[in-house]
Amino acid sequence: MKKRALFIDRDGTIVIEPPVDYQLDSLEKLEFYPKVIRNLYFIKKHLDFEFVMVTNQDGLGTASFPEETFWPAHNLMLKTLEGEGVTFEDILIDRSFPEDNAPTRKPRTGMLTKYLSGEYDLTHSFVIGDRLTDVELAKNLGSKAIFLREDMDIPTELKESCALQTNDWDKISEFLFAGERKAEVRRTTKETDIYIFLNLDGKGVCDIHTGLGFFDHMLEQIGKHANMDLTIQVKGDLQIDEHHTIEDTALALGEALAKALGDKRGIERYGYSLPMDDCLCSVALDFGGRPWLVWDAEFNREKVGDMPTEMFLHFFKSLSDAAKMNLNIKAEGANEHHKIEGIFKALARALKMAKQRDIFNYELPSTKGVI
Repeated sequence: MKKRALFIDRDGTIVIEPPVDYQLDSLEKLEFYPKVIRNLYFIKKHLDFEFVMVTNQDGLGTASFPEETFWPAHNLMLKTLEGEGVTFEDILIDRSFPEDNAPTRKPRTGMLTKYLSGEYDLTHSFVIGDRLTDVELAKNLGSKAIFLREDMDIPTELKESCALQTNDWDKISEFLFAGERKAEVRRTTKETDIYIFLNLDGKGVCDIHTGLGFFDHMLEQIGKHANMDLTIQVKGDLQIDEHHTIEDTALALGEALAKALGDKRGIERYGYSLPMDDCLCSVALDFGGRPWLVWDAEFNREKVGDMPTEMFLHFFKSLSDAAKMNLNIKAEGANEHHKIEGIFKALARALKMAKQRDIFNYELPSTKGVI
């Protein structure tokens, strides 16, 4: 079996990169990135990656960065990590300046020829770093990058090489240990053609087009307020009526939720929430595997926007069935728009709570041992 590696940057990834001069050249400047030690230990203990430190240290050994100012802080960092069970199989330091264009300087692969020999499974290896050069290095290696910052957009040409963008080491461990929670569903009948992409651990990015404006607005509440990336593209027989479009979208979305949750290990399982202006809406949710819907909401208008109010119950029943979740929905208030929007937002907040995953307690949330 081929080996896997994590190619880990140092400054800005393991330790905080000092501002102004960007040189870790004294003990006073040594500060570890938040949560990095416990997560490196967790990854080291539970996964089979070799740890390889790959770092550019501009002009190390020259008058601008003397060796004697580098090694004390560097060695203390390594000693601290080793004391916590974190060691590196290889430490690669490039000493060149950017203008040297050295073949060994990231994102070039001159220091990494050992890992290009075929002995390593680079497709399932990762580069972890806080600079775009780390993402470029991953692309050059044929690996994927974990980009440790959220305040910078990744250029289009590098997006395919980036598997995860975060500033949280907990999220890195979760990704490496438990995998992505994404799902694609295509549902095609004589009445509808539906495509759904769902990322449970997204940022609330939505691209939704069902042909029903108010329905789009409600579905966007789910993605936005549950912090899930959600793409829904629907072509339905709206020339007949809205029924099939709404029902089949609910079924496809429920299927996507079930697929993305996987075996449900480590999830919170339950969720609930919220008030909206004059309305009080609550959605109690259980991903326990048994679909059930309790619906306590009445609407006096025939439609809200272009969506028939009789279809709200049908939507949540179909969603509950396909996602295999228990929903208990209650709403009271005078404004029909606020009432249904409050229900969708409450559902989103319930989903956000219930889908949360704790890899440090990676058990099924059930005394039965199965859900």
